[in-house]
Amino acid sequence: MAPFDYSAAAGLYPCKTVRRTSHLRYKRFESAAEALRFAIEDMPASMLRGAVLEVEEARFDGQQMQTFYEADGYPLPRRRKN
Repeated sequence: MAPFDYSAAAGLYPCKTVRRTSHLRYKRFESAAEALRFAIEDMPASMLRGAVLEVEEARFDGQQMQTFYEADGYPLPRRRKN
């Protein structure tokens, strides 16, 4: 598997909720690292399960996003989730 490019532009598609009470919509980020930080630290965990991260035409699910965020190569400082 090719190394993950944390500096590539990324799009984040939060999962659609059944009640549609969430105001989170598609977001574009200048880097995949910023998208991962938003997904892991700011989105509700329940939305991460159905979310999709798109980086350079490749798509990653919530579990893969968590793995990239926890990897040693993740370039941004992590903050604790509330």
